[in-house]
Amino acid sequence: MPLTKNFRETVQARAGNDPAFREAMFQEAMQALLQGDVEGGRAALRVYINATLGFEKLGAALGRSPKSLMRMFGPNGNPTAENLLGVIGVLQAETGVHLEVRAVVDAA
Repeated sequence: MPLTKNFRETVQARAGNDPAFREAMFQEAMQALLQGDVEGGRAALRVYINATLGFEKLGAALGRSPKSLMRMFGPNGNPTAENLLGVIGVLQAETGVHLEVRAVVDAA
C-alpha cells in the first residue's frame, strides 16, 4: 500500500525535528529484521529512508540507482546482506543514529 503524501510529510517532519523519534524508527526496523520479520523490517526501513535521507540521496551515497534501492525495500524486495549492510552504514553516517548490538539471555 503506497503511503499518502500527508502521512509521508508528517513522518518526515517529525523525524527531522525529533532525534528520539528517528532513533526509535531505526531501532524498530532493525529489531524486526533481527527477529526474523524480514517483510516488516524492510517496510520499516523504507519508511525510515523516506523520512530521513530519501532514496535519491541514499543512492548517490552508495553509487546505486535509487529505483533499485526502492525495489530492494519494496514488498517483493530481497536485498543481499552486502546491500543491506551498506544501506545501514550510510543511514548511520547520514542520520547520526548509530546502532549498538547487545546479546540478551532469555529468562525462560
